[in-house]
Amino acid sequence: MPLRSNPTVRQQRLGVEVRGIRERAGLTARAAAEFLGSSPMHQSHVETGRAGISGDRIRRLAAHCAVDDTAYVDALVDMASGRGKGWWEDYRGTIAPQGRDLAECEHHATRLRTFQVVHIPGLLQTEDHMRAMFDYASPDLTKEDVDTFVAFRLRRQRTLTDTPYEAIIHEAALRIRVGGSRTNRRQLRQIAERSESANVTVRVLPFDTDDFAGNGYSMLYLHGPVPQLDTVQIDTAHRGEFFGTEAHLLQYRRRYERVLATALPPAESRDLITRLAREL
Repeated sequence: MPLRSNPTVRQQRLGVEVRGIRERAGLTARAAAEFLGSSPMHQSHVETGRAGISGDRIRRLAAHCAVDDTAYVDALVDMASGRGKGWWEDYRGTIAPQGRDLAECEHHATRLRTFQVVHIPGLLQTEDHMRAMFDYASPDLTKEDVDTFVAFRLRRQRTLTDTPYEAIIHEAALRIRVGGSRTNRRQLRQIAERSESANVTVRVLPFDTDDFAGNGYSMLYLHGPVPQLDTVQIDTAHRGEFFGTEAHLLQYRRRYERVLATALPPAESRDLITRLAREL
């Protein structure tokens, strides 16, 4: 198989986990390659996500390295066997790799939790809201570009059909009139409606909370099949960044839980969103 020139975030993550199994056991890359019957160069490519690895080799390496967490090993095997192309691959060439990576990670997540300070979460946005955002942020985009971006985001929203989803939205994001009052009213009503779904929870962090000073804490926390495979995604000025180290996961879990502790309960949040919509 040819080497991947641009491995996805999920492929890179599998490589990182394989390297972690090896390193925690004190095994060199050369020794691991010899045990698995491959070359040190191939082992290096596996650990950077540029080459795949079979589920059988993952199980052999895990057993050799005394990894007894069967749920973790099974999850890695599932990652390795996921060779089919997802729907996001239809957007190769029109959507940036980070966007496709996000869609893939959302697709495989067992639970999604997000906190947004000045933006409505993408999975809750109306089409009019999306178009207004894209037009404002990148006025040079063609209509065809905007149509593609909107179609891609709408397709991502199908994740909410069954995946547990929790969104904490700062009141500031709810009050920003993206696209004008009419668009904002429809946006707020849609959030209120979707918050009534069994798998969707929306909480509002109001302006008058006494314990919030983290204006840069916007984040998406994607739960994996086991906690070790959780992922955090944050937006920067130029691209989305993904983190999966134990230290990063702990840091962002603590941040999220701290914000959650001061957010309004779901029913009160829905009431506030509905009131804001009526005021427009």
